[in-house]
Amino acid sequence: MRGFILLLLTLSYVQPALAFDQQKILASLQSVVMIRGYNDKGGVSYGSGVVVSNNKVITNCHIFRSTKQPWISRGEDTYTIASVQADRWHDLCLVSTSDLPLKPAPIGRGNEIKRGQEVLAIGHSNGVPNALTSAGAVKTTYDFEGGRVIRSSAKFLMGASGSGIFDLEGNLLGINTFKTPGRPAYFYSLPIEWLADLEKLPVETTFPITGKAFWEEDDSNKPFFMQIAIPELNGDWPKLAQVAEKWLTIDPKNSDAWYELGFANENLSKTSEAKKAYEQSVALDPGNSDSLMRLGVLAQSAGDKEGVRSINLALTHIDKELAAEFNALIGCGSEC
Repeated sequence: MRGFILLLLTLSYVQPALAFDQQKILASLQSVVMIRGYNDKGGVSYGSGVVVSNNKVITNCHIFRSTKQPWISRGEDTYTIASVQADRWHDLCLVSTSDLPLKPAPIGRGNEIKRGQEVLAIGHSNGVPNALTSAGAVKTTYDFEGGRVIRSSAKFLMGASGSGIFDLEGNLLGINTFKTPGRPAYFYSLPIEWLADLEKLPVETTFPITGKAFWEEDDSNKPFFMQIAIPELNGDWPKLAQVAEKWLTIDPKNSDAWYELGFANENLSKTSEAKKAYEQSVALDPGNSDSLMRLGVLAQSAGDKEGVRSINLALTHIDKELAAEFNALIGCGSEC
């Protein structure tokens, strides 16, 4: 009973404006566990995981790099990890235990994720014994090696590696894995679709688990969606333009790459080039709300009222809240 009360208290910190299903979110909270293990220095390493089937928990492989005997914990209860299936490159590990009395989280669909969609990150940030929730929204998703990596504003901290990002119905959308350094930061979750391939990998029984993940590559070898993050956060617009142009030489039909080029050019006061890039982004993906909003800002700056109305209408068709966000961005009231 005490654990249930703590879960209710945890939910009380969720942004009240979110229209979530409390019972389903409570069930998802129950599926999130801690994973711990003594490291080679005598201390305890820790992370999070999500129950995805009977006696099986998905987490990040990188939390197993310095421990030979990890275990799962929920409050004062512990469960020995017997084996693991490890996709080191994608940084996902599926561990097996026994007698785990927890129901699996319902699995969501990555291809149904939308920009601006409200989400909850649920994990053991800072190693706290009870799972914490962090509300946010999907900023965008990136197609990568058979899945869609999620970037959201739902924050997670050390100890939440391997935790889950859920929709407001409690469906597991991805595994919280890495963030950019400093503040503000971008937060990334790995696609739950990778679980299907993970389940086919050989069973291993030896720890630690070592091996570099894709997000740990040298900057020049990281996926382009990662290469743009630091220049964008730091306002290094020439560098952002350079990375976006390189991205487009490899993938000229990528809507996000065109958006990044447009955003760099806009901040370099190259308005005409920015508009063309945003228009190309929207042509490739009419639902790219980031590009639509920037086109709307440029239209307002140019005194193009019809252009502003057109963007407002397009955003309303995607999501009324996005349209409201756009109106607030340009200081536009009900007359828009």
